Amino acid sequence: MRSPATLRGAVFGLSAAALFGVSAPLAKPLLATTGPLMLAGLLYLGGGLGLTLFRMARWGLRAEGPREAALETRDMGLMAAITVLGGVLGPVLMLVGLGRLTAISASLLLNLEGVFTILLAVTLFGEHLGGRTALATVSILAAAVLLGVGPGPLSGDVLGVLALAGACLCWAVDNNLTQRVSLKDPVRVVQVKALGAGIGALMLARMTGQHFPPEQVLWKALLLGTASYGASIVLDTYALRLLGAAREAAYFATAPFIGALAAVPLLGERLGAVQLAAGALMAAGVALLLRERHGHLHAHGALEHEHLHVHDAHHQHEHPPGVEVREPHSHPHRHAPLVHDHPHVPDAHHRHRHRHRP
Repeated sequence: MRSPATLRGAVFGLSAAALFGVSAPLAKPLLATTGPLMLAGLLYLGGGLGLTLFRMARWGLRAEGPREAALETRDMGLMAAITVLGGVLGPVLMLVGLGRLTAISASLLLNLEGVFTILLAVTLFGEHLGGRTALATVSILAAAVLLGVGPGPLSGDVLGVLALAGACLCWAVDNNLTQRVSLKDPVRVVQVKALGAGIGALMLARMTGQHFPPEQVLWKALLLGTASYGASIVLDTYALRLLGAAREAAYFATAPFIGALAAVPLLGERLGAVQLAAGALMAAGVALLLRERHGHLHAHGALEHEHLHVHDAHHQHEHPPGVEVREPHSHPHRHAPLVHDHPHVPDAHHRHRHRHRP
């Protein structure tokens, strides 16, 4: 039986991909009146401001409700790296690469983000991909590559390729680092990242001579950012928490096809045979991921951390004086060593070696 948390993670990941995917056809008309870096800054800023308003409303409406774990001073280094790599350096490298490559070359290379995310998750961050999961991931990534195939020459220079590959590597590191702080309040995590990235990108845009767009375009960009760079990244952070970075990357790789579907009613475009074939490959990959069942006898070492939790098999502990015992709740707690067998994914509680690959 699959874990309910795994199914929630799949829903969060696909929802994040949907919100981000529709941003491409919606943002495309806005580029007619503003530069790419300026637009990226406005989208991130819209996401950060939207989440700021959401947190203010949540504070007033849910003062008695459960609280997620707060960001701590020791998390600021990770947050700075996430903001700089994912919100500033990644977009700048992408713009350099886009200026030196054809559209088809850029589309194909941008799929390296998913590949790099998965490689880093498995090789450096201790995540595990079984045979079915690996096949599902390859199917989805192949479909994303297929979407980049279209008319036009496949060409570009070495610097452009390196710049775009560097952007994808920045985002891959960002994804894996965000997974490390995903046990903290995702709304707060994304708010800090989006505001920092938005301000940084806008400063770079002004330094390079880009101007603010007309007021109507500015408000459209901020509103689009609230959904596609605010709510989307929050949902994606929940998916990172529940699934790990590798599986999240596979679900999020469906975003290009969702964007292609949205372009039909929004921009009057049509889906051809290539797009339909890519959609079929993605559907097959998602179906395989949803059918995943990875379970075996495994050992948990002692672990101390803080996050929102209930008292399940992994959270059997005493409570310090003054801690509210109503569930779910968040407080610093210690996991005692534990050996058991149940379906799981490589979340924060399940990073272990695998002798066999079921």
